[in-house]
Amino acid sequence: MPVSVGEVVEGTVTGITNFGAFIQLPEGKSGLVHISEISHDYVEKVADYLKKNQKVKVKVLSISKDGKISLSIRQAKPKTKQPVELEWNNTEQVQRGLSFEDKLNQFMKDSSERMDQLKTRDSRRGNGMKSRKANYMDF
Repeated sequence: MPVSVGEVVEGTVTGITNFGAFIQLPEGKSGLVHISEISHDYVEKVADYLKKNQKVKVKVLSISKDGKISLSIRQAKPKTKQPVELEWNNTEQVQRGLSFEDKLNQFMKDSSERMDQLKTRDSRRGNGMKSRKANYMDF
């Protein structure tokens, strides 16, 4: 039975390149898993994730007119949901379940407060830096 688009099948890694891995599929067919389709994480080196002769489950993404089969390992397995935890400003604020806009607003607020603190600190120091810079420019 030939493989079809959308199907999840088991295959064997037959070759590893810097751009992906070749997978031997049932019935003698082979396909390519592009480096971007290996894991949900960023993959810098394919060899860090796959080894030759390793058995893997792959999803068939496409089959071109000339018979090339495009595969995905990351789409063959569900993405594990982990809570989003971000730490900002060494206060270890945990941002959970916030929308992107909420996180962006919080970041902008924190950034603005930090800039105000830096400006206040610089103004307390006086114009020492400015006067040194002005003296340097006078030469």
